[in-house]
Amino acid sequence: MIYILIIIAFGLSLWAQFRVKGTFSEWSKVPVHSGMTGYDAARRMLDNNGLHDVPVEPVRGSLTDHYDPIARVVRLSEPVYYERSISAVSVACHEVGHAIQHKENYSMLVARHKMFPVVNFTSGVAPLLIIAGIIFSSFSFLLLIGIIFFSAAVLFQLVTLPVEFNASNRARELMVANGFITNDEERGVGKVLNAAALTYVAAALISVLELVRLILIYRSRD
Repeated sequence: MIYILIIIAFGLSLWAQFRVKGTFSEWSKVPVHSGMTGYDAARRMLDNNGLHDVPVEPVRGSLTDHYDPIARVVRLSEPVYYERSISAVSVACHEVGHAIQHKENYSMLVARHKMFPVVNFTSGVAPLLIIAGIIFSSFSFLLLIGIIFFSAAVLFQLVTLPVEFNASNRARELMVANGFITNDEERGVGKVLNAAALTYVAAALISVLELVRLILIYRSRD
């Protein structure tokens, strides 16, 4: 049964990735009424929230947009940075939402930042321990340690969910309040941001189911 659920979750992940690309492409063809580029929206939202010292930089690629909390920089993919579409403005403001979270020390973002060094280590070691524990049945304790390490990565993904949803909610509220979009355009913004959020939900679901599978394997060995 657990394998069927993992397959379903994996299928959901593929569908989510397809949907976010399709939704972004669809609404990138719809110009935003304000005429703002993604850069314009990001810069103005940052300034309106007292983040004048946070730069906005273009990066190559598609959907490579992110906020770097260490360098304190909002980086937007070139289509988002330069285009004047609902997709561009939506994604740009979502990333600024993370910058605002950082400024306000949003609890879940702070937790994720503190977890990152640990998860960066455990996620690299966990697969090796799990494989060794499965191959060498007499060393089942390696499997247990691998599961514990993998659990840290799963927890990191779960903490990421409220961080992403909160950034999207902030973006939508501020975009309307600041006049970046009209009320009619809010529907398109919601579709773009919801499609992006679904990819995080799918990834978290896969990780949780994989963790359950590993726990069942360990219990059958014990």
